[in-house]
Amino acid sequence: MLHPIKEIYLIRHGETDFNRQGVVQGSGIDSDLNELGQKQAQSFFEFYKHLNFDKIYTSKLKRTHQSVQGFIDKGFAWEQHEGLNEISWGNKEGKESTDEDQKYYKNLVRDWRAGNVHIPSEEGESPIDVLERQKPVVDLMISRQAEENILIAMHGRAMRVLLTHLFEKPLHHMDEYKHTNLCLYRIQYNYNEGKFKLLDACNIDHLKHLTDTFSPV
Repeated sequence: MLHPIKEIYLIRHGETDFNRQGVVQGSGIDSDLNELGQKQAQSFFEFYKHLNFDKIYTSKLKRTHQSVQGFIDKGFAWEQHEGLNEISWGNKEGKESTDEDQKYYKNLVRDWRAGNVHIPSEEGESPIDVLERQKPVVDLMISRQAEENILIAMHGRAMRVLLTHLFEKPLHHMDEYKHTNLCLYRIQYNYNEGKFKLLDACNIDHLKHLTDTFSPV
């Protein structure tokens, strides 16, 4: 008999040098974890290595793969999905932010919070664009009821978009979901009810022993 509850462990990737430098990454920048990010990934693995995951889902970007490498090395099944990639920030990606750029981001996020989630970044994506490519991945995960425990590694803005979808919130409420590098959201999906339930949000208990805790949002 298939279990009626799916346990979902959803994490944001560990820190990269671009995170530390305040440089926008987005889906077009395939950066590696830095030294702290590697420590965060190892700490997460050590804290949760007792869990057996039926499947690991990551984006196509290395920083998510590296964040769950310990579990991949244990031999758990692993899939990469472009639909889980970070939002594309277009022509702003990979560049140090100027004062003008910071003003641009502030105004763009203000527009999104006002409900204008159809507005994309310059040459990039809108939150609606991100949501539309995430939906098929969510449907795929839910269709696999035999996978009782899954681990998902993705990205900050994309995670916020995803969480609004899972909990049936308006997309312009996405900033209500906080995140930091290698934070954990624990979620359950009830097949009988067809609903997601939030068990824990932005948990970083597994990182508390690290002396270097710089982890920008």
